[in-house]
Amino acid sequence: MPVRYVSSETIRSILKTDNHQGIGAEVSPYPFVDLNRLLVTFKEDADAPLLLLLDHIVDPQNMGGLIRTASCAGVNGVIIPKDRSASPTPAVSRASAGALEHIPITQVTNLVGTIRTLKEKGIWIIGLDQAADNPIFLSDVSGPIALVVGGEEKGIRSLVRQKCDMLVSIPQTGRIDSLNASAAGAVAMYEIFRQRQYAFARK
Repeated sequence: MPVRYVSSETIRSILKTDNHQGIGAEVSPYPFVDLNRLLVTFKEDADAPLLLLLDHIVDPQNMGGLIRTASCAGVNGVIIPKDRSASPTPAVSRASAGALEHIPITQVTNLVGTIRTLKEKGIWIIGLDQAADNPIFLSDVSGPIALVVGGEEKGIRSLVRQKCDMLVSIPQTGRIDSLNASAAGAVAMYEIFRQRQYAFARK
């Protein structure tokens, strides 16, 4: 790759940020993975696929944190809507500690339609909802799962919530009424991971 040395002012102008550590690179647009290709990969590589669906996560820090945890917790792919969602930008990549480059991400126009497709493939849709009566720790989330994490303020949208097979909550105490999207998603993903590890250990 050709290397060109420029002043720090030029780097700042090109990258439009001061957070560049003195280096930048010109790259192609982020390579999203087609949904059908993702589902074929599941058939080949995963006994019980695990997907993460992000319903209007607009904060790059939250998206990056969720992607980082997804990579660590064995998630096979992340699905995001095309509109009203953070995109896989350099800010998301930094927040993910590089995990953005190592997990397939699919961008879809209609999240509800995508949920319908996943159901046809035998994948259960589990929505994370603070008001749900089912604590995730008492729910069976060990099978083929697509976990839906909602936006930072309003959570999962009503239409998406209606399409979920089950809604689960995270029990909590204290004066803060909710976890942020990244923290809540991390707890849920690792409960799924824990249940799967235990189920596999019994076989």
